[in-house]
Amino acid sequence: MGAQKKGEMGAQKKGDVGALKKGDVGAQKKGGARVSDESEEQSRQRLQAILLADSFTTKFRPVTLERPKVLLPLVNVPMIDYTLAWLESAGIEEVFVFCCAHSTQVIDYLKNSEWYSHPSLLVRTIESHKSISAGDALRFIYEQEAETSQIQGDFVLVSGDTVSNMPLADLIQEHRERKKKDEKAIMTMVIKQSKPSPLTHQSRLGTDQLFIAVDPLTKQLLYYEEDKIDHARGTICLDKSLLDSNPSVLLYNDMQDCYIDICSPEVLSLFEDNFDYQHLRRHFVKGVLVDDIMGYKIFTHEIHSSYAARIDNFRSYDTVSKDIIQRWTYPYVPDINFSGNRPLKLGRQGMYRASDAILSRSADVGSSTVIGYGTEIGSGDKILNSVIGNGCSIGSNVVIEGSYIWNNVTIEDGCEIRNAIVCDDVKIRAGAVLQPGVVLSFKVDVGRDFIVPAYSKVSLLQQPTKEDSDEELEYADSSSGTADHLSGLNLQMESKASELGPDGAGYIWEVCEGARDEEWKHSVAPIPEDKLAEITQAMDDDDIEDESVVPTSGELKSDADSINTDLNDPVDDYGYFEREVEGTFLRAVEEGFAVDLAILEINSLRLSYNMESADCAGATFYSMMKLAVDTPHNSAGELLRNAASIMTKYKGLLGFYVKQIDEQIEVIMKLEEMCQETARELGPLFSQILRVLYNIDVLEEDAILRWAEEKAGADEADKVYLQQCEPFIQWLKEAEEEDETEDEEEEEDG
Repeated sequence: MGAQKKGEMGAQKKGDVGALKKGDVGAQKKGGARVSDESEEQSRQRLQAILLADSFTTKFRPVTLERPKVLLPLVNVPMIDYTLAWLESAGIEEVFVFCCAHSTQVIDYLKNSEWYSHPSLLVRTIESHKSISAGDALRFIYEQEAETSQIQGDFVLVSGDTVSNMPLADLIQEHRERKKKDEKAIMTMVIKQSKPSPLTHQSRLGTDQLFIAVDPLTKQLLYYEEDKIDHARGTICLDKSLLDSNPSVLLYNDMQDCYIDICSPEVLSLFEDNFDYQHLRRHFVKGVLVDDIMGYKIFTHEIHSSYAARIDNFRSYDTVSKDIIQRWTYPYVPDINFSGNRPLKLGRQGMYRASDAILSRSADVGSSTVIGYGTEIGSGDKILNSVIGNGCSIGSNVVIEGSYIWNNVTIEDGCEIRNAIVCDDVKIRAGAVLQPGVVLSFKVDVGRDFIVPAYSKVSLLQQPTKEDSDEELEYADSSSGTADHLSGLNLQMESKASELGPDGAGYIWEVCEGARDEEWKHSVAPIPEDKLAEITQAMDDDDIEDESVVPTSGELKSDADSINTDLNDPVDDYGYFEREVEGTFLRAVEEGFAVDLAILEINSLRLSYNMESADCAGATFYSMMKLAVDTPHNSAGELLRNAASIMTKYKGLLGFYVKQIDEQIEVIMKLEEMCQETARELGPLFSQILRVLYNIDVLEEDAILRWAEEKAGADEADKVYLQQCEPFIQWLKEAEEEDETEDEEEEEDG
């Protein structure tokens, strides 16, 4: 939807959204009554989407026992708003929002939001109280469609916890054109590269690694597996019969399933015909792939420059939140008004602040922090890499680091909160400490000086006496309150629970036996050092040879005698690699982790993308210069000081990749490229930045002189920066000549 002015949508006439129960789905049409003479072709081409507003999982318990996941705040905006804003901006005209758990809350939210009156997106709600899986939801929708025929053609299938900015129109058209040629092509899945690394791709932790096989020419999905990969060896056993009817197969273990699908109507009918299809991937996709009778096909579409991610556990919640703050999701960022949310002001070092937030002068609010409306920050507070919601009151000398404080939270003096999630209306009394990984659900009260143990989940609701046997099962309810549906879960809610100290209120849930050692995987807390070492070791141990396995990345080609493996050629891989390196560098700056860890991260990216050391040098230097340009400055001199300070501080990181002359020349070429792109800012500083790199021993004189010699033969238009640094080049030459003369004299004396 983009940057829409505050209040713009609110001026529209209301009345376009409704809770559609069975039998009344066709009652309305965007802009008024359904036009009777609308052609069948126009109806077929209408861009529609089905949005599942229920995750059908329990991963966000105990929070989701009281509020649906799609209404949980993500950088102070409900998750579903990101999904709807993206669908609208991508050209979708009509969205069917399927509601199950806490359906009343979702429907009421949409009715009271500006989506209710949006001029270009018609939002309809479909309510079911018995669906316990995505399969049940799609079967319920199909039953309604049999009576009303509201979904008239291909549609986008997405969940309400999706954040994306990718375009959809061309992808939908691609799907339709493929369907014209092959009527068995019923789905196109969106995938993207997700390089395994210990620091920036934490969202993959706690979830099964994905392994897929794709036809390199048609992009047809041939194999999909989430749970049979040997993580320690990085390999998978694969039946060679896969090549019987496919002369060439691309294998991937570095792809992320975005759970964004373009579907033909046959998808709904397949769910209706197969009641054992519950999960969209484990059951439906794998079922289609092994069904030789119907012959239906699923295809893939890989995105490169766009953003797309799902929030399926607390760790991915943390990762996506950071991506939003660091603006990878633009235009869906805190300082843009989308879906009627009040924008925040972007300040220095990437700190976002509401216009009426009150910050004490002695408070230290660091980079990558968000401060919501009506929030007060006390004296001596230290807040870093955190999101603070609306209406919060934070006392004096409070430390909040890497945490998410939702709305109307009260934190008294002297508290410490690190890498935690604190829900609405929580009260944390003076001196209390939340250790990493803690989740406090709604209205919990932490007692004075109480220490909440790491990875604890705390709620006013007692833990279920009997856990659900199926991880897909959350529950369905028809009320917005808690009393009725909680009784069916063997839960209790008391007015005062004292597990959080004498003046506290809340129950600390016990971790199930067997899952205790896995809590860190799903947490917003950083990876423990011992676990980080295990992950790194596993990444390094993927070269074990075995005749029974095939590599997890590359192309298999059919051959009468053998199978040859060749790595596939990446599309714009360097651009994606450069962006990943930049993200790593920014996290190193903002979170202050050691240069050695940054090198470890970049090295894992280097291996994943099959890059050279020179590529790492160029990408690292680019990240430094971009940070210098993005840091507020009022003059060229100030920009130069920014750049010099960053290069000097992180010369150890850059120096690791510029040990050879060719690698140093790559840095000079990258500087030249950036000066051309930002001619007004960096352009005049080329020679001075070159001097800084020389003075801090990142560049040797041989590299600079060799670059100058190569540039001497270029066209005059390409000699701008060579001419700018001619005095410096001449000085280096003279110094080199003096050194040679001194060497000759020493040899003669010897």
